[in-house]
Amino acid sequence: MANKGSKKQQKEEEIDEKVTANDTEAQEEQVEETVEAVENDDEKEESTEELSDQSEEEMSEEEKKIEELSLKVSELNDRYLRLTAEYDNYRKRTLKERMELMKSAGEGLLKGLLPVVDDFDRAILHLDEASDLEAVKEGIDLIYSKFQEFLKQNGVVEIDAKEKDFDTDLHEAITKIPAPTEEMKGKVIDCVEKGYLLNDKVMRFSKVVVGE
Repeated sequence: MANKGSKKQQKEEEIDEKVTANDTEAQEEQVEETVEAVENDDEKEESTEELSDQSEEEMSEEEKKIEELSLKVSELNDRYLRLTAEYDNYRKRTLKERMELMKSAGEGLLKGLLPVVDDFDRAILHLDEASDLEAVKEGIDLIYSKFQEFLKQNGVVEIDAKEKDFDTDLHEAITKIPAPTEEMKGKVIDCVEKGYLLNDKVMRFSKVVVGE
């Protein structure tokens, strides 16, 4: 009976040792898992901190870019406003100058006509007292020549039309009549109203009668 009891006790001790060993191994594994979990948490915190630092740096760079762009926009807007103001002032100034020029553009031309008007005044004043018709004609011819010279000096030239070939660039046909001769067909028979060129540009077409 004593041997049986000792064997039973021995087995119980072996079982206790195995249980203890198993508990120890389980505890060790649990400790290792805990350590690994802690290490993983530390790594996650470090990575989170790195990401946070990176995001802060990126945000800082973006803020700098936004600030730079805002400054550029303000500068461009300021330039635009200045250019707009300068253009508006230029437009008003040129408009005023143009209006003044239009008002005074004919001053020189009209001033040149005044001597011709003076000659007409003198001729009319002495017309009733004149007894010599030839002298009156000479005076009128003189005034007319003076006036023609004034026109030439200002670039106005009479269009030569009579007995010339009809030219639509210079003449305006008001009617057609049978040509008196074969050579006069398609030519100007008579000039009803003179035409004029201003610096080689038609200022008024000659109104003519054309032979056919």
